[in-house]
Amino acid sequence: MKRRTLLAGAVATGAAGALASAGRADAVPGIRRVKTGLDRLVESDFDLLAGQKVGVISNPTGVNAAYRHLVDLMHESGQVDLVAAFGPEHGFRGSAQAGGSEGTGVDARTGITVYDAYGASQAKWEQMITQSGVDTLVFDIQDVGARFYTYIWTMYDSMVAAARLGRRYVVLDRPNPIGGRAYGPMMTPEYTSGVGKKEIVQQHGMTVGELARFFNAEFLPADAGRSVDLHVVPCWKWKRDKFAADTDVPWVMPSPNMPTPDTALVYPGTCLFEGVASISEGRGTTRPFELIGGLAEDFDYHWCDRLNARGLPGVVFREAYFSPTSAGQKPALLGKLCAGVEVRVTDRAAFDPIRTGVAMLVEARKYPAFAWRRDSWDPVRPYWIDKLTGSPRMRTMIDAGADVDDIVGAWADELADFERRRRPYLLY
Repeated sequence: MKRRTLLAGAVATGAAGALASAGRADAVPGIRRVKTGLDRLVESDFDLLAGQKVGVISNPTGVNAAYRHLVDLMHESGQVDLVAAFGPEHGFRGSAQAGGSEGTGVDARTGITVYDAYGASQAKWEQMITQSGVDTLVFDIQDVGARFYTYIWTMYDSMVAAARLGRRYVVLDRPNPIGGRAYGPMMTPEYTSGVGKKEIVQQHGMTVGELARFFNAEFLPADAGRSVDLHVVPCWKWKRDKFAADTDVPWVMPSPNMPTPDTALVYPGTCLFEGVASISEGRGTTRPFELIGGLAEDFDYHWCDRLNARGLPGVVFREAYFSPTSAGQKPALLGKLCAGVEVRVTDRAAFDPIRTGVAMLVEARKYPAFAWRRDSWDPVRPYWIDKLTGSPRMRTMIDAGADVDDIVGAWADELADFERRRRPYLLY
């Protein structure tokens, strides 16, 4: 069979094309038809993977346009020598909560071994890759565009291991659901952790394929001794100014507290409340990261009023009350009545999630009950907010009474530098 390149602008037709078109929203006004890297790989009869022992790094988001999972499609096709899968945080089939995984075992549907890769070091990745006999790793996970969402660091560590072992690495690209704009502060080397391992800004504005290209050129030569043999299968017809709601790409929850594209839109800003011990980020509610509040005896409606008075672009706030059924690192809030706000985005293009998150922190800091989360397991860097933002700067500025414009302005130069550095690696 004549090979069809996955990098070409044209797409295949016929039975595979019909599969990729199933359930699409082609006729819905304003919705753009987009094909993911997986859709395009299926159309090519998996030609890029011919003759290789393949291991897949994925979770429930790795589906094509017909909501069929990558591993199941490979297994049924007979075209791929699929020997292993690797599950990130929350697990390969997505059954674990935040900070959890499914363990290593055999996948009931396909019979292949699924390795527990959550939190795996680069050395552990080398061990798993060697044990599985994989020639080529295929990464297909829906990211949400924030530095502290851990899947991109699963990708990074596995890329380093693949480079050291001389394996190929294939990324099946997916749209960034919150668009292609970069925002926020830069990670600093002193504050790297599992929620930010390398120097990128808080809202990176890149797809996983673009990030892989950036990582491969900017960081792998130092960390792995060389770049990896990288192949990115790009999306078809995605544009940088498009959000998840503008396309027909299927949305599958990337994690239990990321139920909708609306969640992803606010997450780069409201996830900062993971760094506040006295305030819930709405985990266990139907609107996680959109509902933010502290104990009702400590916080009140004035928070909402003061935020609306700021006239932040593209967003309004509703006074809200809720009881979190999942507390994460804040057991004192579990099941308790919390008072705060619901974040409602009114204009996606105008909305700046990180500026909004900073404003929410500035106003919340005025309450006596406000307390930063301190982690006893890291006495040198005890504040979780510093790991989320990349340095102590935001925390110390808020504590000193700085207002939003000063805090946001503090990272202007590093953001401009990041935008310059990432430009050669953009695909869209």
